Amino acid sequence: MTVVIVGGTAGIGRELAAFFAKAGDNVVLTGRDPARAESVAREIGANARGIGFDLSRPDEIGPVLKDVEDVDRLVLAAIERDQNTVTEYSAADGLRLVTQKLVGYTEVVHALRPRFGKDASIVIFGGRAKDRPYPGSTTVSTVNGGVMGLINTLALELAPIRVNAIHPGIVGDSPYWKGKQLDAVVSRTPTGRLATMQDIVDAVIFLLTNPSVNGVNLNVDGGWLLT
Repeated sequence: MTVVIVGGTAGIGRELAAFFAKAGDNVVLTGRDPARAESVAREIGANARGIGFDLSRPDEIGPVLKDVEDVDRLVLAAIERDQNTVTEYSAADGLRLVTQKLVGYTEVVHALRPRFGKDASIVIFGGRAKDRPYPGSTTVSTVNGGVMGLINTLALELAPIRVNAIHPGIVGDSPYWKGKQLDAVVSRTPTGRLATMQDIVDAVIFLLTNPSVNGVNLNVDGGWLLT
């Protein structure tokens, strides 16, 4: 099986790449920096290879993916954190993030479409900022909401290929959050714990492999929004 992970050089994307490579699958992981993607792939093992493109430059995506052969699983996990308040709004930063996560993600699917098998599946990463915004999250919250619409249209257009989205909350042991003071968030989480990278990996596997799950937006946050 061939698995493509866009945003596979760090964090949850890298965890997913390592999981699939260890399982014996062929893994293609991507990052903005081709050299870093190749380095991470070497660290993960012989089943992995790394390629580079920037989602904010969608015209460059297709040529880089042209050598990727039949695809069974696609995970679009690349993220970029954008602190962009309305008061001090940067249109350039906003355009970059919207292009990355909506246009860039869709261009990846477009480029790989001829190589999907009928049993292929796709998981797209959004995030809980769509429901619980924070100061400066205007663009992040908006594009994560856009992911919800994106999976609906992709699931319809690509049928029978399944398309789902995962929306993690704060992932306590991820590189971005690890070491930060998060007790207040934990206290407002009904499970009494934050999601872990392994929790997210497990949820992605479920979405990729369950043949009857399609067009689903799965929140993985321990019920954080309930409080």
